[in-house]
Amino acid sequence: MKAKELYARLEKDFIRPELSDDWAEYMNEVKDFLSDNFKKRSMGLVCDNSEQINKVYTAVFPTKEVMKYVLNQKAENAMLFVHHPSIWDITNTPEVFQQMDKGLLKKFKARRISVYNLHVPLDNYGEYSTSLTLAKGLGINPTKPFGQYFGALCGIFGKTKLKTTRELSNNFKKLVGHKVSLYQYGSPEIKRGVIAVVAGGGNDVEMLQEVAKEGINTFVTGITALSPHSQKAHEFAKKNKINILGGTHYSTERFACISMCNYFRKLGLESQFIEGKPGLEDL
Repeated sequence: MKAKELYARLEKDFIRPELSDDWAEYMNEVKDFLSDNFKKRSMGLVCDNSEQINKVYTAVFPTKEVMKYVLNQKAENAMLFVHHPSIWDITNTPEVFQQMDKGLLKKFKARRISVYNLHVPLDNYGEYSTSLTLAKGLGINPTKPFGQYFGALCGIFGKTKLKTTRELSNNFKKLVGHKVSLYQYGSPEIKRGVIAVVAGGGNDVEMLQEVAKEGINTFVTGITALSPHSQKAHEFAKKNKINILGGTHYSTERFACISMCNYFRKLGLESQFIEGKPGLEDL
């Protein structure tokens, strides 16, 4: 498929005028590799290296391991689709996002492998979105979106047949394949069978205010670790008796990137999701 045709299709299907992002201002370290368009709006085509794309790899973060995997597949005329153009590591606070490896970016250019990013557009409520795919994995039936974020609605409210946070925690653990966090600030019974879901880094006061307004007492997200950044969110949740469950940044957004493989296959492109590693420090 011609690269320009693929980029245009992604633009049409995901990028809306009201959406914005700010990645480029933090990516000076790799600015020489960034497309002019990405420098302006921080979404879409990150590295314009290909004229033809025969295969798309998807990943949550463009880690060294992910980029090396693509190169080790002898990939050429390909694209790496990522939810984030930088790499999350909560242990590097305050610089929690690290940049792509410049040496590997040079190899991507030589191999004609483009890098494409949908962060806010993939968080925005829709068929392939981060919170919707996570909710479906947990057996939650979405009722409506919420959570304004860079022009997007990044969260969902949904119904569950589960009765308690312990049941939900066990299901969550099975889904992501590792331990999860449960901050039991309220009743263990899931109120009215309704759950709020924001994949990734949804643990902030603004999101929780909407949850409280809806009278919901159970909130599922990715990053829940107690820190100066999250302190107010935890205090608000405790005061309003909202239970918080966390499954890491990576694991809660992984399902959207897996789902995107189906999107690319529908366009006639071979597509493969590349597994990463969850940062359990997020919990």
